[in-house]
Amino acid sequence: MGGQAACLRGCRNATRQPRKVGIRSKARRVHVGKTSACAYDWGFIPSTRAEDGDPLDVLIIHDAATYPGLVLKCKPIGVLEVVQTSTDKKERNDRVFVVPDRSPFEGDLQDVRRLPSRAIEELEKFFEASDALESKKLEFRGWRGPAKAIKTIKKVAL
Repeated sequence: MGGQAACLRGCRNATRQPRKVGIRSKARRVHVGKTSACAYDWGFIPSTRAEDGDPLDVLIIHDAATYPGLVLKCKPIGVLEVVQTSTDKKERNDRVFVVPDRSPFEGDLQDVRRLPSRAIEELEKFFEASDALESKKLEFRGWRGPAKAIKTIKKVAL
């Protein structure tokens, strides 16, 4: 499966590619505590549509430099199941975690649940902070492994 980067590691801005237009534009500034930056490349899985109407969110765990719009061949290593509440609705908005298919550094990471507890806490705080400015609240339902991530992707594939 492919993951497309929209907010690069260390970046403060997320980009958006409209469904019918072939250009990218700044979507919003991502605010996370004092750093206001992504810990990893955050984007979406092309050719999917999640419950919120957007492509399925993906966080690409790797250490290579990338650029907005780059599609990386990746393997799923887990999913954070999330219920997102806004002023008028409550819906699922899961986050899939992947590593590049041929990564020499992250290749040993087979399951997101094996990340250090501090990394898990930081990721949850990142997601909470990035949605808080849009008046959305997140309820984390749990971290699941690669098999559940693959099921999640297949369920929303177009």
